[in-house]
Amino acid sequence: MSSGFVRTSDGTEIFYKDWGKGQPIVFHHGWPLTADEWDGQMLFFLQNGYRVIAHDRRGHGRSTQTDDGNEMDTYATDVAALAKHLDLKDAIHVGHSTGGGEVTRYVARHGNGRVAKAVLIGAVPPTMLQTASNPGGQPLQAFDGLRKALAENRAQFFLDIPAGPFYGFNRPGATISEGAIRNWWRQGMMGGAKAQYDCIKAFSETDFTDDLKAITAPTLLLHGEDDQIVSVDNSARLAVKLLKNSVLKTYKGFPHGMATTHADIINADLLAFIKSGG
Repeated sequence: MSSGFVRTSDGTEIFYKDWGKGQPIVFHHGWPLTADEWDGQMLFFLQNGYRVIAHDRRGHGRSTQTDDGNEMDTYATDVAALAKHLDLKDAIHVGHSTGGGEVTRYVARHGNGRVAKAVLIGAVPPTMLQTASNPGGQPLQAFDGLRKALAENRAQFFLDIPAGPFYGFNRPGATISEGAIRNWWRQGMMGGAKAQYDCIKAFSETDFTDDLKAITAPTLLLHGEDDQIVSVDNSARLAVKLLKNSVLKTYKGFPHGMATTHADIINADLLAFIKSGG
């Protein structure tokens, strides 16, 4: 087992974990988290004979706290640098939320010859922002509110999100995990405020329509029907229609952070897709 850094063309240091041997599975985290979001999946797939890799996006976690390049084109280019550095081939790329956008752009633009399959979990594509062509999206004011909260009191904001809608802990009868809340806060506070602020625009305003249309690799979309962060109706149910070779599975009552709250179910479904011929 190992970890390290890859230096990108602009000098940014991208932290990564690289454990085990076998077919590689690369995990892409959500905003504003780190590779540690995937600990449960990393250990599970390591034990099932796979090589597991996860990185901290630029500006997040242990990677360089960049003040520029915090947008999807550069995120995807950073992943390409990581894939080249680790000589990844026949890889499965799994992305959650913002990480799902990163996977979509990377696979569409850089994945030829290196990608076997893709998985998008509670992912942002096609686009989150409400526009004339995307009336079901969220208004710009909603994302302005996120930026305002981050700028005014990031530490409190990063407690409020996991304690509320991210894991569905605001729902009646929810089993609340204080550990999950603290771990979310820990990861968020590791990153750079400027990069996290910029990333809100990246995940909310990027249009992935052309990327989705360009992907030919088998793609699995998993989404919670009670996702309060990324609406399944305005994301996965639209994205699956744009992908050439895809399957959508939704989960009644599951939240945005379902890979943590329902890891046993999500891991089993990921494993079945990875082992399948399609």
